[in-house]
Amino acid sequence: MNWRQRLAYGAADFSFSTTSTMVSVYLLIFLTDVVGLRPALAGLVIFISRQWDWINDPIVGHLSDSTHTRFGRRRPFLLYGAIPFGVLFVLLWWNAPIANPTLKAVFYAAVLVAYDTAATLTYMPYFALTPELTHDYDERTTLTAFRMGFSIFGSLVAFTLPTVLVPTYTPEHADSIFKTGVVFAVVGIFLLLVTFFGTRERSDIPIEKHPKLLSSFSAVFSNRPFLVSMGIHLFTWCAVDVLSGVMLYYLRYYLRRPEISNLVFGTLFATALLFLPFWTMFSKRKNKRLAYIIGIGFWMLVQLWIMILPTDTPVLTFIMMAFLAGIGVSAAHVLPWSIIPDAIEWDELRTGQRREGAYYSIVMMAQKAISGVVLLLIGVVLEWSGYVANQPMQPANALLAIRLFTGLGPALLLLCGIIFAALYPISREEHQKLRAQLKARQNTNDTI
Repeated sequence: MNWRQRLAYGAADFSFSTTSTMVSVYLLIFLTDVVGLRPALAGLVIFISRQWDWINDPIVGHLSDSTHTRFGRRRPFLLYGAIPFGVLFVLLWWNAPIANPTLKAVFYAAVLVAYDTAATLTYMPYFALTPELTHDYDERTTLTAFRMGFSIFGSLVAFTLPTVLVPTYTPEHADSIFKTGVVFAVVGIFLLLVTFFGTRERSDIPIEKHPKLLSSFSAVFSNRPFLVSMGIHLFTWCAVDVLSGVMLYYLRYYLRRPEISNLVFGTLFATALLFLPFWTMFSKRKNKRLAYIIGIGFWMLVQLWIMILPTDTPVLTFIMMAFLAGIGVSAAHVLPWSIIPDAIEWDELRTGQRREGAYYSIVMMAQKAISGVVLLLIGVVLEWSGYVANQPMQPANALLAIRLFTGLGPALLLLCGIIFAALYPISREEHQKLRAQLKARQNTNDTI
């Protein structure tokens, strides 16, 4: 693939990264500190939408596997889903004038479910594009690195721009929050269309004429390499979700330095972006599994270190910690995603079918369901610990909960990801054998 195609492919992930980062980082504090919902009720709103994914994601994944158009299987969803995706994202950040807290919670749960449906209709087929654009083991890592470059840059923008446009997350700044949502939505719609017009799907993909939903998903759950790769992905991104949901609380209430959030997030994601080529080259010289274990193991230690920092930690020290964490965050972005396509080809060798939509829908369904549980847990624990929205001095139990969610919780999740990585069976050599067998089968079919 040439650079233009790689850039066009990666562009859409800027859209998904900015919007999903805003939801992960700012939605909980928006619902508690701006809308005025109790933390547990706000967590429940997010939890409900994530459980909808148990229905939503598999259906969309199966639908993209079953779609046959002149534009391919995946790309039409980017074209037709872009505008609903953007409009519903904007609606999420409207401070609805509803007095009753329960009705207000129902409203945001409904909007979040609708937005999540529109988002799934675009990003699920997009994620399934990766193995359909290239066969090559290392090219997939390169392609994923391009996508994750846009993803990390999107996260950087989504973390920092709202803090510039929105002084504090209080009801007085609700209009600024809404306008920020509009900006991200417009840019997001445009970049989804860039990816649609700038990519082409391969034509040599075996397609089952009438794939059955249940048989597709039974094949997914009998694919051991995929289940291990999904474990790697889920534990890694669950740690990311925990940190995304709690970091603003950590900076605002534990360190009591909300003004450094731009500097912290800017350093973190700039470092992650800079280290993408390093992890790409390292995985090419060694393998993806070893690169993951080293990068994520390093990040795990950094998070434990951050947890024990005192409140009077110098700003320069905390910026250094953000730099070190960014090295691990970079590995978390590129490596789990580049492992999954190899496991999908193991299924193709076994069954003769490609079911990218089914595979990626299972990954995203599980990730979002777990993310919902995590954010619900954060909300419930904060409420149990005595957290009071917009109160500068929080109770000791609330501060302890925030620290544990910042350090120990993510570290344990990352450790689980490392254990799964140690069990992953597809090395570069194994993948080369797999590709040779698939090519031999295709040549035989072409001859017949």
